[in-house]
Amino acid sequence: MTKMQADVVVIGGAVMGASCAYWLTRMSPGLQVIVVERDTSFARSSTALSVASIRQQFSTEVNVAISRFGIGFIRDFQQSLGVDVGVGSLGLKENGYLFLAHSPEGAGQLRDLADMQNRLGAATEVWSPAETQARFPWLQVDDLTAASFGLRDEGWFDNMGLLAGFRAAAKAQGARFITDEVVGVRVEAGKVTGVDLGQGGFIACPVAVNAAGTRAAVVARMAGLDLPVEPRKRTVFVVDAPNARHPDAPLLIDSGFYMRPEQNHWIIATVPQDDGPCAVDDFEPDLNLFEDVIWEQAYNRAPGFDAVKVVRHWVGHYAYNTLDQNAILGPHPDLPSLFFMNGFSGHGLQQSPAIGRGIAEHILTGGWQSLDLSDLSIDRVLKGKPFMELAIV
Repeated sequence: MTKMQADVVVIGGAVMGASCAYWLTRMSPGLQVIVVERDTSFARSSTALSVASIRQQFSTEVNVAISRFGIGFIRDFQQSLGVDVGVGSLGLKENGYLFLAHSPEGAGQLRDLADMQNRLGAATEVWSPAETQARFPWLQVDDLTAASFGLRDEGWFDNMGLLAGFRAAAKAQGARFITDEVVGVRVEAGKVTGVDLGQGGFIACPVAVNAAGTRAAVVARMAGLDLPVEPRKRTVFVVDAPNARHPDAPLLIDSGFYMRPEQNHWIIATVPQDDGPCAVDDFEPDLNLFEDVIWEQAYNRAPGFDAVKVVRHWVGHYAYNTLDQNAILGPHPDLPSLFFMNGFSGHGLQQSPAIGRGIAEHILTGGWQSLDLSDLSIDRVLKGKPFMELAIV
């Protein structure tokens, strides 16, 4: 058996694990950090299959604060990482997010949330239906009561560029990345002592980080712990709509679907009506969703979708937190040397800069530092007290 030694082992090497390794080695030069990733092609990782967007329009203050840091990091990518990774920028396209309301109550909620978001530095505006149509005349707005739009700091970017940047910078700072699978977490006297690898190796370590994405609950069970995180399948369609070419359109959030432009096409998806857990290796597309569910709704919202063609599709997984669709962060009180960064429910990519920093600070100092992430700690899970994020896309 190959035996290794590390100060911290990060289980999972996609964007969360790579961010954590980057911040650990940046804050503590010489710290021995090993990142274990089972599939370094990342072909089925949530990072690679993300729609790769970022927004400020969340319903909880901590998520807005996380995104405020994230947008600055993404915008100043090279300067933030401090290393030449062969990517000049992440191609941030700030088209904004457009959330639609269909009732007076929904309009009031958008206004209340905009007040909170703006207080924290966002640039959210709430528009009447007429104002919405004036900005985006290709939309049908007769059934709307209001819409909220981010004038800046919202859009989409290069997901794999961000991952590559974190990995390259972490390696330059001394982190070690190995391709293997963690198959066991060793615990003695309430402390992590190491992890077992699928290829027969063992890494002794006093601290481990669960950054395993949709496999987070599997890793937690290795340490005798439960975690309410499960894979949820999402089929994403790339659609050609020749009568609706609007490359400057926002990422639009309607009641039954979302869509955004991608060059001359559209990326569009919905949450299945029978949404539930899937197997971690289930990437079979739900192709019926476009014609049976999405197309009519898209046409009703934008008449230019009268003629459409699906040109390709892909399937990704949310690491879905069944308690409240918010991240689960930090050390477990019954095993303080095992840290969690899991359950992002579809918004992990954009949160990775701040979450990686927060977990690294907690490991190194014993508490939250730059941002108070205690609202997202695992304590609420153990108490069964949800901390809901209402704006889940």
